[in-house]
Amino acid sequence: MPTGGASPIAVVALDIDGTLLRSDRTVSPRTTAALHALVEQGTRLVLVTGRRYPAARRVAALFGASPPFVLHNGALVIDEGAVLHREFLPLRTAREVIRLAEDQHPVAHVGPQGEGLVLVREGASRTLGAYTLDPSHPDVRVVPDLAAALHEDPVQVMFGGAIHQIEELESRLSGAFPGKVRLEKTLYPALGLGLLDVLHPQVSKARALGLLLERWNLGWEQTLGIGDNWNDRAFLERVGLGFVMGNAAPGLLELGFPVLPTNDDDGVAVALEKHVLSRRAVTPFGGKNKEG
Repeated sequence: MPTGGASPIAVVALDIDGTLLRSDRTVSPRTTAALHALVEQGTRLVLVTGRRYPAARRVAALFGASPPFVLHNGALVIDEGAVLHREFLPLRTAREVIRLAEDQHPVAHVGPQGEGLVLVREGASRTLGAYTLDPSHPDVRVVPDLAAALHEDPVQVMFGGAIHQIEELESRLSGAFPGKVRLEKTLYPALGLGLLDVLHPQVSKARALGLLLERWNLGWEQTLGIGDNWNDRAFLERVGLGFVMGNAAPGLLELGFPVLPTNDDDGVAVALEKHVLSRRAVTPFGGKNKEG
């Protein structure tokens, strides 16, 4: 058991893409074993992601678990199939965003219970950078007018494209909707891809994870978090131990978080084995370190 003044890690919060998943979209045997050991010893696991609920559940199934999910960068929290929290983009704002940036081929995520439906306008590009929206996919709905097709607050509006396009759009939307939306970007320089989520202004992974910690009567200092992109920054700055992956967005690597091996080199397993499964007392890092 841990000794000294440091709190034992009671919660592990993991991003999915670029963190838990390897480049081939699988979870490595070593990481799977570490996750199983984590759950067996009673440490809580939370998947903290920008993904939709159906997509996040498929990832959890890869290692045989069904943990609580912080979804859509914090707009939706689901545990054991029940919605614990939701904070969706107001309908009027969503329609204004879509109409202002319709030339950037927005898509809308809808479904108050985590249905994970994706609306895309008929005739619009269905390619979000390296991601393609397959109109035959059961979760995709093709509609003649995206703004008009929304009849309730959507979870979010999302854009994808080249990194420079996403950064220009981020600037454009932040100027047009000050205080009315939260913009979360994820950048993948190796793919030349960027994604931009337009969310309720109070939404963040940190806020949603904090609500779970309150529910469990646990503190941030008892939490270990791992991520790889800008949408992870807020919660990594709050947790007792926050790590970034070696494959993280370059700018994120310069912020002083301790750096793990990459997602293809079992970075998540390295952190869990050293700081949680060993049951040693640990304290937060104060500068940039390389974990191995």
